[in-house]
Amino acid sequence: MTTLVHGTDTLTRDALTVLQPGFVGTTAPDWLLRRIGEGLSSVGLFGRNIVSPEQLTALTAQLRAERDDVLVAIDEEGGDVTRLEVKQGSSFPGNYALGSVDDVELTRAVARELGRRLAACGVDLNWAPSADVNSNAENPVIGVRSFGPDPDLVARHTVAYVDGLQGVGVAACTKHFPGHGDTNVDSHDALPRIDVDLATLHTRELVPFRAAVAAGTKAVMSAHILLSALDPHRPATLSPQILTGLLRQELGFEGLIVTDGMEMQAVAATYGIERGSVLAIAAGADAICVGGGLCDEDTVLQLRDALVTAVRTGELPEERLADAAARVRALAAWTQAHRARGAESVSGAAVQEGTAPGADIGLVAARRALKVTRGERPYTPMTSAPYVASFTPVANFAVGDETPWGIAAELERLLPGTETGSYADSSVDALLAAAGERRIVAVVRDLHRHVWMTEALDALVAARPDTVVVEMGLNEAEPRGALHIATHGAARVCGRAAAEAVAGTGA
Repeated sequence: MTTLVHGTDTLTRDALTVLQPGFVGTTAPDWLLRRIGEGLSSVGLFGRNIVSPEQLTALTAQLRAERDDVLVAIDEEGGDVTRLEVKQGSSFPGNYALGSVDDVELTRAVARELGRRLAACGVDLNWAPSADVNSNAENPVIGVRSFGPDPDLVARHTVAYVDGLQGVGVAACTKHFPGHGDTNVDSHDALPRIDVDLATLHTRELVPFRAAVAAGTKAVMSAHILLSALDPHRPATLSPQILTGLLRQELGFEGLIVTDGMEMQAVAATYGIERGSVLAIAAGADAICVGGGLCDEDTVLQLRDALVTAVRTGELPEERLADAAARVRALAAWTQAHRARGAESVSGAAVQEGTAPGADIGLVAARRALKVTRGERPYTPMTSAPYVASFTPVANFAVGDETPWGIAAELERLLPGTETGSYADSSVDALLAAAGERRIVAVVRDLHRHVWMTEALDALVAARPDTVVVEMGLNEAEPRGALHIATHGAARVCGRAAAEAVAGTGA
């Protein structure tokens, strides 16, 4: 165990307390342990930090050997955005699948099982769920991460998800406040702007967040988006009108306000991460999330020193920083108390799918989320190995390109000898040549957003009318093919459920 640095003043400790940094590696580096000893209260985990439940459990134990109340956070939405199973694909369908089923008890059960696994591995703050109302089907970053386009549906499932997570002692962080659904720009790349009136914001974007606050969500994550009706000058993360005026005062939220990643270009390109962090805390944020991209000690020290300097120069009130740090410690105390009370009840949660009570709930949900549309001619389930053609769009930053998706691996399990290829342009000549006489399964993702993909699929179906089409993104395009299967997400279990439908072996 590292030794606490003597003489570390309260101001410096508070500045470290409000940071939620990431790091590289599957064990904690010495610099991180040292900063935890000096006051750092939170650590964010990403896919690069996780290889197995056992390794993750050892990592969180290593962190808590320094401080038992350290908050260990993760971006584990299930569905397309998974860190626990970044190399395999998630055992849980995402929000769009759950919203399409529209059974709040199912959503609660999925969130509870996901939370159980997190808790068993020592993770106690989940940067989820997404409460964004996906009102813009062209949205490049939310999409299937949303429960859907209807505010009331999103609200009731957000509440169920929060209940499920927090019922097993994992703090929910409802995001991306005040709503990232009506954007056509990814805030990882640039600053999105939403120009709707206040009435629309209150009847659409804010409905799920009001519900989440009322349900007791322990944390809320801010969005790096400009909402001109609320603040025409600064993105929500840096806006006192939005974080303090709207979220704190109007909605009555008393929990932890966490920023989205400060190195995202929507903030970093204009303000820089240091100035952006100072402005965020001043605006009402309590915790600075950083580490998806910048994940070294220098980043932590730069942000710590920027906050200390801002207090000493009078730019940031010391009371505001102290209040932010107190909210971090309050959440840490809540999670610590739950760990102490619930250790026995969540033991065994790190086991793999199918070996613990309720562990197959993700597959149950994925099967229920399937929407199957049959073509004009009767569909005969496949009994011989097909050719799977995956039309592959560029992955957004939140999803990443590490996590496998599709149905080829699951079809191979059911129909040995299945072959596959990946395609990224409108020509299908190479595809048809590779498929030969095999039946073809075409896998697409957000077909409605990609002209080249639509052209390729139409050409394929014209040449091979018996093609089966599997849509693993938003189900916005017209069904086509001999059989059209909408999975409402690209999680591994969604692929398994689709493969069962193709082969006619579904439960």
